[in-house]
Amino acid sequence: MNSHKKKSWIAIACVIVAIGLFVWFFQWLWNILLPDILGVKSINYWQSLGILLLSKILFGGFGDKTKCRNRTAADGERKDIWRQKSLSGFCGTDEEHEREKQIWKQKFEAKFYKPESNPEKES
Repeated sequence: MNSHKKKSWIAIACVIVAIGLFVWFFQWLWNILLPDILGVKSINYWQSLGILLLSKILFGGFGDKTKCRNRTAADGERKDIWRQKSLSGFCGTDEEHEREKQIWKQKFEAKFYKPESNPEKES
């Protein structure tokens, strides 16, 4: 066997071992934390592999590797526009931004904050 094929097999073996260790670490972390915090059952190795694959499909996808190779000038222009918008803020002026913050603060307080009797104000 030549050295190139040997290196390929070693690389494949290392990737398989790394994936196996990652799945084991995920299982260990799940079994240490989640049963006590959330009251869920402990999982085995294959269940942890399934959860990782499912989360990759649902949240990460497998991506389109051709996107990186086929960038155009328009992509760069779009990025510049979004960067300018994010730096300047979507609310416009500072006054508009402060007004938006106050509106959201009032909505949050009305929905989630229930004022209780404050001993400092009563005395």
